[in-house]
Amino acid sequence: MANKVILLVEDNPDDEVLTLHALEMNHIGNKVVVARDGAEALDYLFGQGEYAGRNVNELPAVVLLDLNMPKVDGLEVLRQIRADPRTRRQPVVILTTSKEEQDLIASYDLGANSYVRKPVNFDQFTEAARNLGMYWLLLNELAPI
Repeated sequence: MANKVILLVEDNPDDEVLTLHALEMNHIGNKVVVARDGAEALDYLFGQGEYAGRNVNELPAVVLLDLNMPKVDGLEVLRQIRADPRTRRQPVVILTTSKEEQDLIASYDLGANSYVRKPVNFDQFTEAARNLGMYWLLLNELAPI
């Protein structure tokens, strides 16, 4: 599955670098497309804006979605992903620092496949990235489009 893209939706530059580094350290060779806000993530998924003309039938293997972002927050991104027949089965992992129970509940109510709190410790974060990669890129079977 090394040809499948990971869509990382992350507005914090430090968390972006940390996530990319953790994926690289765990030899996850998939191309990572970074969207730095929810609007950019939706543009990528639906082939709009700067991603106009992108083949929208080539969905990411997984979307790693932060919740607290500018323009369009993560819960609204998830809502729009699940509302569209083309993306409703798209694997979405919430990857957030939020410890709010209402965020956890809302994420699952909107159809998140998983909810992962970002560990503060780098070694724990690297291990979490390894586990995410192993499961979502190697073990999980994607539903057909």
